[in-house]
Amino acid sequence: MSWSHVDNAWPTRGLSYGADYNPEQWDRATWAEDVRLMTRAGVNLVSLGIFSWGLVEVADGEFGWGWLDEVVDLLAEGGIAIDLATPTAAPPGWLLAARPEIRPVDHEMRPHWPGARLGWCPSSPVFREYALRVVRALADRYGHRDHVVMWHVSNELGGGNGRCYCDVSAEAFRGWLRRRYGTLAALNDAWGAAFWGHTYRDFAHVVPPRGNNAKNPSLVLDFDRFSSDELLAHYLAERAVLKAVTPHLPVTTNFMVGAEPDVVDYPRWAAHMDIVANDHYTRSADPVPEQDVAFSGDRMRAMTTRRRPWLLMEHSTSAVSWQPRNRAKTRGELIRNSLSHVGHGADGVMFFQWRASRAGAEQFHSAMVPHAGADTELYRDVCRLGAYLRSLAPVLGSRAPRARVGILFDDEAGWAMAKGVKPNNHLDYGRLVRDWHHAFWRLNASIEVLPPWADLAGHEVLVVPALFLTGDDTAARVAAFAGAGGTVVVSFLSGIVDENDQVRLGGYPGAFRDLLGVRCEEFRPLQEGETFTLDNGWRGTEWTELLRVGEAEVLAGYSGGQLDGRPAVTSRPLPGGGRAVYVSAGLDGDSLLALARSLVAAPTGVPAGVEVLVRRNDDEVFTFFVNHADTDAVLAATGREMLTDRPVGGELHLPAGEVRVVRSARLG
Repeated sequence: MSWSHVDNAWPTRGLSYGADYNPEQWDRATWAEDVRLMTRAGVNLVSLGIFSWGLVEVADGEFGWGWLDEVVDLLAEGGIAIDLATPTAAPPGWLLAARPEIRPVDHEMRPHWPGARLGWCPSSPVFREYALRVVRALADRYGHRDHVVMWHVSNELGGGNGRCYCDVSAEAFRGWLRRRYGTLAALNDAWGAAFWGHTYRDFAHVVPPRGNNAKNPSLVLDFDRFSSDELLAHYLAERAVLKAVTPHLPVTTNFMVGAEPDVVDYPRWAAHMDIVANDHYTRSADPVPEQDVAFSGDRMRAMTTRRRPWLLMEHSTSAVSWQPRNRAKTRGELIRNSLSHVGHGADGVMFFQWRASRAGAEQFHSAMVPHAGADTELYRDVCRLGAYLRSLAPVLGSRAPRARVGILFDDEAGWAMAKGVKPNNHLDYGRLVRDWHHAFWRLNASIEVLPPWADLAGHEVLVVPALFLTGDDTAARVAAFAGAGGTVVVSFLSGIVDENDQVRLGGYPGAFRDLLGVRCEEFRPLQEGETFTLDNGWRGTEWTELLRVGEAEVLAGYSGGQLDGRPAVTSRPLPGGGRAVYVSAGLDGDSLLALARSLVAAPTGVPAGVEVLVRRNDDEVFTFFVNHADTDAVLAATGREMLTDRPVGGELHLPAGEVRVVRSARLG
């Protein structure tokens, strides 16, 4: 097979398909079988070498490349491209023994012991020196091999070393603060350091938020920001080495984007990725895992420039191994999950991992080849998915149209909400945002989950759920969206603190108070088990507010209880045709659905449980129909169904649990 490079192009000619490949766990006879089974399954890309540092640099400065040379050659012979990883996720034992100071330290000042992943301090200059040396050696040896098509920096950065509190990190943190604030006066003002008499007289007196005592939330927030920046700096250092040797190859690292605030601020990292890549795993206890897939995809698409395709670097064929009870996926779920990601903009589907491990911490994690081998239903589904992805090759490079609904999601807001005491300390930022996403997802409305600085133009509705921390710029951009004719929906606990985590005075929701035409005088969080009812029949729990209405009209009020007759949901019409809706109450799922339905019309003729996703290029439209229900469905469609290669003449039959993709000409 011939190979060709195009600067920073997509790494494969069709949709990418494969997995993390860890041949070092197996003997040479298994390697040959692996390539044969990969070819049968349609695998065209593997991530190689992720945890191989100690196997290629066997001692300080002593390299042994033989086994990796053999694997690289074997994959080339099989026509399988390589996403070659820098092995810095796993520092070798000789390095940890010789330089124990590189280990990260937890908030109680206990060093992490060897044995896990990412066992290094992001601020350590010692680790950086060793890491860049092995990266350079790897790039020099393999960077110009034709079938090495992409670089994969480290692995899940922050997933083990997201916060380090050691003295080296403390000094780096102080330097970060000097650059951010310039003067101690500015730092003390931003942190409200006069509280409890914590005013700083020297930057040297600042320490990371160590220990379990109550901490200044502004300090904690800045340490979270610093920690994300330190990990990004390490990624950029590795990237610089790779680009110096192989400027023609795309460089990425695998994010961990889901419905929770990430340990690092991936949306702020995305601009530094040639291809944005993500790892996503559903949760066994999640009652609607398919919506979690959609949420992750809607975030990923919004992170890319102009909604360009992204890469699903890891997900699971079936059960994972790190949850309390690890549910095996149901029949067809592997394919539904995978093609849902493609429908949400992924141009590749990858798994952890290729072959299930016999030993080690993840020995019961599912894989493309399970412990039972290739003569299994799971491997046959892997082959079926590979055939589907080959059929979907024309989808490569197509993009989703602008979504009707934008939902703001910000890691910094999630960090601020989670740290320090709050009126209700059981509210989870990710869950609150996902509840709003779920309501619009049930309507099959197209959604993008946006960072606050994203382009907001083109959406019909912008939802601002629990955006606890809101900067002035974000508030102004949301107001401008509404002023230009859009509908803004703001939920409780939004706009409460500024970018320094200081409460905005004058009444809640401070940053959005003027836009909404309301003022909350007091939070009224509910106790466990308490509920409320509104006068239009909507219900909920967890949160209510004492609200005063100014220029807004009341859509629903509290019925019964201490807030009887008080406003709960309001709407303010704006001169440009837009409006600003405020939801002061913690509505349940059905009530949020009713509110969403009043804002966005659901497509007709789509049965419950069927998800409809659209991608398109200049000439064609690709419509994905994913049936999450256990009953067959019939939908209106015209074109050619790509997985069965059959014409669709107005009516599409969609079996229970299956996926169909209709290709049609783009009109207008």
